[in-house]
Amino acid sequence: MTQSHTVADELESVAARVDAAVAAVAKLKPSAQAVALELKQAIEAFHKLALTTMVRHLKQDPRGKELLLELVADPAVYALLIMHGIMRADPLTRARRVLDNARPYMQSHGGDAELVDVRDGIAYLRLHGSCNGCSLSAFTLRKHVEEVLLREVPEIIRLEVLSDQPVPAILRSDAQTPPDESRGWVRGPAVSAVPSGQMISIPTERGSVLIVNVANRLSAFRNACAHQGRPLDGGMLDPEHGTLTCPWHGFCFDVASGECLTAPQAQLEPFPLRVVDGFIWVRPQ
Repeated sequence: MTQSHTVADELESVAARVDAAVAAVAKLKPSAQAVALELKQAIEAFHKLALTTMVRHLKQDPRGKELLLELVADPAVYALLIMHGIMRADPLTRARRVLDNARPYMQSHGGDAELVDVRDGIAYLRLHGSCNGCSLSAFTLRKHVEEVLLREVPEIIRLEVLSDQPVPAILRSDAQTPPDESRGWVRGPAVSAVPSGQMISIPTERGSVLIVNVANRLSAFRNACAHQGRPLDGGMLDPEHGTLTCPWHGFCFDVASGECLTAPQAQLEPFPLRVVDGFIWVRPQ
């Protein structure tokens, strides 16, 4: 059994103990439940005070910041900091969790929703299965997704539904203007040179750019891991899960957003991307 599997098993075991304790408390008399709840809240307040102090000191020291990045890669540490409100999951992560919870209802009615990105208050999605013959119409599917996302993720103010054609996964205002080489735009490869499930790096005057295509979502990033800046083009691309794993130290990234799934504070540097006349254009910063 690998170390990662051991940690995962331990985390699942501890979580099961917590669930069992919660279920046992629910069976107690109201007076006993009140005592148990007060004990729980007192212990959590003590832990939060200590954890907050530890994180504050780590953030104040450059060496501590690097150590904190490594610590939050551990799912148990990350879950603990999230639980105590010391760290807050980003809108994209929370929106994905919301959709995961809503997915059984959507799929039971013949529909589904794929979250591409959340940026500047806009959630970019693809809707699937909402067509004639499906019990969940396109309009109803969109309204359902909109209702749950706007209610559960306050940072999201509206939705944008994308088509199934190859499009930029990260939509920024400067990615929607006509490409002008005098303003830094660089013509890259033809779209056909980067089929779905593959990636390619291209040299530019501002450094190497990594272009990734997953499910016809094109992303462009600086070809440098957010951990130590080493190139990513030799990494492992997982089209099924939409992730790219750095070949050097195993940091894992969401290729739609650039979010680091190993250390949530880290982020790949994204570049504006356009598709014009069958060619990919990028604008390295």
